[in-house]
Amino acid sequence: MFDNFVRIMFAKQRWLLVLQGLGTTLLISFCAVLIGSILGCIFALLKISKNKVLNGIANVYTTVIRGIPMATLLMIFYFVIFAPIGLQNTIVVAIIAFGINSGAYCTEIFRAGIQGVDKGQEEAGRSLGLSWWQTLSKIILPQAIRTILPTFTSEFITMIKETSVASFIAVVDLQKACDNIRNQTYNAWIPLLSCAAIYLCLTVGLTKLFAVFEKKMAKSDRS
Repeated sequence: MFDNFVRIMFAKQRWLLVLQGLGTTLLISFCAVLIGSILGCIFALLKISKNKVLNGIANVYTTVIRGIPMATLLMIFYFVIFAPIGLQNTIVVAIIAFGINSGAYCTEIFRAGIQGVDKGQEEAGRSLGLSWWQTLSKIILPQAIRTILPTFTSEFITMIKETSVASFIAVVDLQKACDNIRNQTYNAWIPLLSCAAIYLCLTVGLTKLFAVFEKKMAKSDRS
């Protein structure tokens, strides 16, 4: 079995394909979550705004983006929006598409976290003479982050797994790299199980990492 694994994954330096694909997956995931976090913060504030126009814009954004499958959204961005204007860099398109998709989910995560803080906290801040923004940034957000973190972790992990559909627009990510090895070697189980093992290591590792952050935050609250 081990000889088979070495022959398939290491012959002709095929492991480099996996390494490059892993790098592409991580690049898309991290950039998309960064974009999604920024969009999520912006649209979450619009959602809790009393301005009906801003609130409506945020509602349309989250409803439309969350209602379309990621694979469909990705192909719309590439074939319908960016290809006609000459943007052929599939990785850039994937980052934008996954980022906008992540933003819709982060919006709801952040909104729920902010609105989950007791309303008395805002009233206390305002009674101390703080502005709405000062109350939000100094009192509400620090408390909301503790509620948001576990769900945000799940969003990050989901994003890493969802990037496996990036191959729909010819991005050679981890999934596509392993699939190319499968096509070259006519062996399905070793490349695909290797791919699954790498995804599993990534998700478990990130879960453990964020769990450490949660424990440190909990300790700081008790001290």
